[in-house]
Amino acid sequence: MSNFVDYVKIHCKSGHGGAGSAHLRREKYIPKGGPDGGDGGRGGHIIMKGNGNEWTLLPLRYTRHVKAERGENGGKNQLTGAYGADVYIEVPIGTIAKNEDGEIIGEILEDGQEIILMEGGMGGKGNEHFKSSTNQTPRFAQPGMEGQEGYVIFELKILADVGLVGFPNAGKSTLLSAVSAAKPKIADYAFTTLTPNLGIVDYRNYKSFVMADIPGIIEGAAEGKGLGHRFLRHIERNSILLFLIPADSEDHFQEFKILENELKEYNPELLDKDFIISISKADLLDDELKKEIAAEFPENKQPLFFSGVTGEGLVELKDAIWKQLHG
Repeated sequence: MSNFVDYVKIHCKSGHGGAGSAHLRREKYIPKGGPDGGDGGRGGHIIMKGNGNEWTLLPLRYTRHVKAERGENGGKNQLTGAYGADVYIEVPIGTIAKNEDGEIIGEILEDGQEIILMEGGMGGKGNEHFKSSTNQTPRFAQPGMEGQEGYVIFELKILADVGLVGFPNAGKSTLLSAVSAAKPKIADYAFTTLTPNLGIVDYRNYKSFVMADIPGIIEGAAEGKGLGHRFLRHIERNSILLFLIPADSEDHFQEFKILENELKEYNPELLDKDFIISISKADLLDDELKKEIAAEFPENKQPLFFSGVTGEGLVELKDAIWKQLHG
């Protein structure tokens, strides 16, 4: 089973508010003490909190229900009941929470950020609030309100500087393993990568950037074929896109256009991102073949050639990525 989980649905219920108190003062020397009841405490919230040390929703995989505490009832001497304890659901940065109707409740973009998903019920007011000129000793108080309840859907979209885009077996995993300490599964067959992999790429002068190996796209992915929408959504959060076209492709430019179209069909705004076109597995090519492949592309979309196996062109590729990120 993969240790990467990017979709979880949890039933959540915030705490019921505590009831207000209808207490009356009964001290021996105060015959007409009047109302003395305190307010009930608020029920506990359900709160989503960003955790920069998490990168998957796996810890929530088997969490079916989350319930916050009830607020305590109000007491005598106008004492307010204690609030119910809040429940925190820790999620990776890049997590979006939605309700059952698909409406976005909030999204986590930084470590420690908190978003209330379900508010606890308000505590009821004590009888002190209901005193009037015509009712000096009200013997009733307000009950606490119900907490919110419903399903919350958590979706994770990977946050990375560079997202690798390409067909299965384009060499994305090989590139990631060559430029970072990430160890993705690599084999010579389609869909080796079934889950996204992240790697920290070291650059000059102790700088670095994050690269994400997104599972391969196939024609029709935008319509849900293959891995479909599940992994296309991760590309939305990448700063720039690196298209990988393998050197042994039958039509390099056409393969790029297919990939570009899948992104457009899924979300046209993806085409507004900066991108770099590259030809992977360049160790299979001589200089003449490289010129022929480059000639397939327009002047403003010239590809970079590299090999994750031999290391050819990796320095130039990292330079181009850094320039796009910080140019």
